[in-house]
Amino acid sequence: MEWNTTVKNRIESRLNDKESSLAAYACKSTQAVRFHEAPKDIRPDFFHDSDKIIHSYCYSRYIDKTQVFYLVENDHITHRVLHVQLVAKIARTIGRFLNLNEDLIEAISLGHDVGHTPFGHDGERIISGFLQEQGEGVFEHNVQSFRLFHDLEAYGKGLNLTVQVLDGIICHNGEILQNSYGCDRNKTPERLLAEYRESLKGNFKSRNMVPMTLEGCVMRISDVIAYVGRDIEDAIILKLVERESLPREVTEVLGDKNGLIVDTLIKDLVNNSIDKESLAFSADVFEALNRLKDWNYKNIYLNPKKSTQDEKIKAMFRTVLEECLEELGSDKKVTGINHWFNSMCAEYKETTSKSRVVADYVSGMTDDYLMNAYKEIVIPKSFGISFK
Repeated sequence: MEWNTTVKNRIESRLNDKESSLAAYACKSTQAVRFHEAPKDIRPDFFHDSDKIIHSYCYSRYIDKTQVFYLVENDHITHRVLHVQLVAKIARTIGRFLNLNEDLIEAISLGHDVGHTPFGHDGERIISGFLQEQGEGVFEHNVQSFRLFHDLEAYGKGLNLTVQVLDGIICHNGEILQNSYGCDRNKTPERLLAEYRESLKGNFKSRNMVPMTLEGCVMRISDVIAYVGRDIEDAIILKLVERESLPREVTEVLGDKNGLIVDTLIKDLVNNSIDKESLAFSADVFEALNRLKDWNYKNIYLNPKKSTQDEKIKAMFRTVLEECLEELGSDKKVTGINHWFNSMCAEYKETTSKSRVVADYVSGMTDDYLMNAYKEIVIPKSFGISFK
């Protein structure tokens, strides 16, 4: 069905009014660039990208991907899908207060973590180690998020997202905390692609990338704001830590509950960044946030109670990775990798090494899918009532 001409003109006029009201240093939708030409759509480009992302296969797998805590039977613990929604909400709130492009912020936020492996950062390290042993570069989840949307979705053709969205996705790194976030407006699409390819090889650390838009910077810091307090709440529910053990010099500045922490960080960031071309916290809030992040690492992420199953998880990953490597191109049908590989386009099959194919496939698994693949490999199967 075609748009009614009068209605279409009204929609376009309202969209133009909204664009013209954005801050001078915001990234306008009219500045959107794609690597390949795309049919014109009444939806603004970044808004359209959000639709592409939420309808992708990799987005649907968020629902069973670890955020921090795995192998726990508690439905109130944050999974990757909830974390992504929290990031999007926080980032859009900051973007609205700073009068930036919320459509761009939302698209980056929704897509930023699709490259995460099963079992979170632990799985990421195992797969990266596997690739290094094979002489095939490294694995970083933010680079894999870019890879999924640019090279793997749509059976190897990619989704042709805008350069600005892809840039924000690959440049996100919630592990790095900075007091000031500025953007590199001179970055070109060609340079972005070159940095992506060098990151896959391990020749360029993606943590050194700088977003090309301020919206990308907003999402980058929102990632930290979304997880730093929420992980504490999850850890308290799981009796890993107690609220009373939080450092007083931190809670006096930020608060001792996730809601207070998020509220303080958003207000402080906006207070120090409004009508400026970069983002910054005040000195005392930044210091408190840095201390809280360090406390989380020592008391939550590296807590011995959390790591009691790590060797088993590593053995499970290694078994599945090695089986996939052996199975790829053979007649075996244990892990399903050949079915997936055969569905990909000819260019992907011709240009991708076996070990990178295995990394692409296993990293895309959900937690349960990986465990089921492992069981299929190692647990004997019944012959039934006879050998027929």
